[in-house]
Amino acid sequence: MKYRASRGSLAMVAAATAAALALTGCSTGGSSSTDQGAGEGPVPEPTAPVTISFASWVAEIPEMKQLIQKFEAEHPNIKIEAQNVPAEEANEKLTAQIAGGNPPDVAYMDASTVANFASRKALVNLDNYISRSDIVKADAYVPAFKTFTTFEKSMYGLPFDGESTALYYRTDMFAAAGLTSPPTTWEQYEAAAKALTDPAKRTYGHAMFTSSPEAAYYWYPWLWQSGGHLLSEDGKEVLFNNAEAKKAAEFYVNLAKYAPKDYLNSNSYDGRQAFANGQVGMYVAGSWFAGTLTDEFPAINGKWATAPLPQGSAGCGTTIAGDALVIFSQSKKSDAAWKFIEFLSKPDNVAFWTYKSKDGTTLPPISSLLDSPDLVKTKPVLEGFAAAMKCGVSNVVADPNWPKIEEGLNEQLAKAIYGEQSAAQALDAAAAEAEKVIR
Repeated sequence: MKYRASRGSLAMVAAATAAALALTGCSTGGSSSTDQGAGEGPVPEPTAPVTISFASWVAEIPEMKQLIQKFEAEHPNIKIEAQNVPAEEANEKLTAQIAGGNPPDVAYMDASTVANFASRKALVNLDNYISRSDIVKADAYVPAFKTFTTFEKSMYGLPFDGESTALYYRTDMFAAAGLTSPPTTWEQYEAAAKALTDPAKRTYGHAMFTSSPEAAYYWYPWLWQSGGHLLSEDGKEVLFNNAEAKKAAEFYVNLAKYAPKDYLNSNSYDGRQAFANGQVGMYVAGSWFAGTLTDEFPAINGKWATAPLPQGSAGCGTTIAGDALVIFSQSKKSDAAWKFIEFLSKPDNVAFWTYKSKDGTTLPPISSLLDSPDLVKTKPVLEGFAAAMKCGVSNVVADPNWPKIEEGLNEQLAKAIYGEQSAAQALDAAAAEAEKVIR
């Protein structure tokens, strides 16, 4: 949707949030006790009027307003008090509210932050509520999306929308360079980037960014395509500097010679101008970017297309991201709060929010919706992104130390992109620091 900021910028905020959570400990008397939601059968309606506070950066979006109005009509004893907070400020504000003992009842948050909030006992464990629901089923979610909202085998949030990373390319620039189709292998990708690059004309093949944490974030798909991993399954061993990882980093860093240098210190959202003005022919981004291009740059409609990312030696691999609905453990109205997030999670409402509305260009995290022909029929631009979900990997690591590790990884990769060290040296340096703090 057009309101979405880049995942890289949100991930940077998430890192700051995790650090703040670690400092405050969220020790505000809240509890993630599994007693909340205990009972038999569907959660009953409140017998007296209740007001639920709902924090998000989407409260003013017409589609969300419609959903809230529909909910209040169906649940006359529950009113929703929307609190609109810019995406880049949301997690910082939530952290401060938790520390002050006055968080909202419900929030729409970047799913990558759920595990860290849950680890500090700031969120309600939703397992009891889910077990009582006729609407929400844990196994109905796409596994990759469900991973975001799971902490210690329990769900602390309901996935509400998502995206995978894919390739955007300028079809007019491809035609001018004699390229007839998007690349499907690493070799083809570099060849296309080279063909599109002509510094004398200020045209380039690939967009690359080093602002934190984007140097790392946009390296991850290449890492997974090479068969690499960030950490071991138990999270106790650093793997992002093994042979597969170094192969991916060397390829990725090498692409910098096909990227405009005046955007290197920018981020993927600000860098959209480079794609829109014809300075860059290939751009890796999530499905949010489709809505941004359509809304902000209508002059290039019909001059760009999307495709899955090229495959590496281990096959396909893409980064996934998303947003989730959570209830804060300090809420004294958790039953009514559940009624609200349960309502939003109805498949029809999720479909409306993600792709059936005019500006919806995100993926539904419910398997039946993601696999439905209706998705591509309604929004053809999402076809490649939906297909990519089959090999989507979450970059979320539920370790409070991970944001610090990722910050170091980004810093070292950025140095390699600027030519200050090799890709292998970058990974080794980041791994050495990671091993000092990893649990």
